[in-house]
Amino acid sequence: MVGQVGAARSRRARGSRIMLGVGLALVLLAGLTVVGLKALSHRYDSSVTREQLLDDDARSGRTDLDGPLNYLLVGTDRRAGSTEPDQRSDTILIVHVPAGRREAYLVSIPRDLLVAIPPTNGFGGGQDKINAAYERGGGGQAGTQLLSATLSRLTGLRFDGAALVDFSGFRKVIDLLGGVRMCVDTEVRSIHTNRVFPTGCQQMDGAQALDYVRQRYDLPGGDYDRQRHQQQLLRAMLDSAGQADLRTDPMKLDQVLRAVGGSLTVDTNGVPLEDLLLALRALPPDGMRGVQVPSFPQTIDEVSYVVLDNGGNGLFEAVRSTRLSAWAQANPRWVTRL
Repeated sequence: MVGQVGAARSRRARGSRIMLGVGLALVLLAGLTVVGLKALSHRYDSSVTREQLLDDDARSGRTDLDGPLNYLLVGTDRRAGSTEPDQRSDTILIVHVPAGRREAYLVSIPRDLLVAIPPTNGFGGGQDKINAAYERGGGGQAGTQLLSATLSRLTGLRFDGAALVDFSGFRKVIDLLGGVRMCVDTEVRSIHTNRVFPTGCQQMDGAQALDYVRQRYDLPGGDYDRQRHQQQLLRAMLDSAGQADLRTDPMKLDQVLRAVGGSLTVDTNGVPLEDLLLALRALPPDGMRGVQVPSFPQTIDEVSYVVLDNGGNGLFEAVRSTRLSAWAQANPRWVTRL
């Protein structure tokens, strides 16, 4: 196995793109009852790019929303008009929504997770970090397809849809919401801006918040702390959306819609966006759980990876068999209530 491991690549500073797809849905739903579902969904739908993001073998093929749902969310640092081919996906999430729509689980896939990436045009396949799959596929639509195929092989899941999130719109959304209140548990200095984040709760604008959740070095839990901070930021964003009361400010709601829509590329598996919003309408913010994949760091051939702990300790089987709620109760170490 070690001989097949891909060589280490140089890293550039990248922002963490967190779970914007689900956060977006919840933000929008706060205003739908007042300004009208059809008007908003039409406005939002027209601002979102649509592409086939899922590999055929990773797609569920379902077009109904009655049962449990699994979505793939991928965050990248790709900017509009960029032609760089070597961009990696820094945030990879499986969003599992059980039937009934009363809770949702956001499973964070470690970006350094060692996986087998299947072959594609120009790449013969092999072992590497999972966030390299996006780059190996050429980024964008093709890169997301290869990433979905890689993740489907790893987990045994087929996805009901996918979203590709661009960092550029995320900071603007936070600023439009008036910033977010973040509680820093360990003082950390940004390796990107040299800004120091002292312990305690503080108001952050979009640039500050995204700088904070990028940090993983000098934190006790390393990348696991970074994943937890990403989850914290999502909840803080939802709280800011509630405080901004988008229901009574259609203009701001419209700005948020357009800012987020401009940063999203979606694959809804043929399901109208309006139907998807309706299906998620009953999902309460306090019903969201963040899940980390049971895993641990390991150095192979002088390269730092993350490897599954006992195959993920039954996590992926629990998602496939819709027993994730029971798994979460039995494995509280890996679960965070958002």
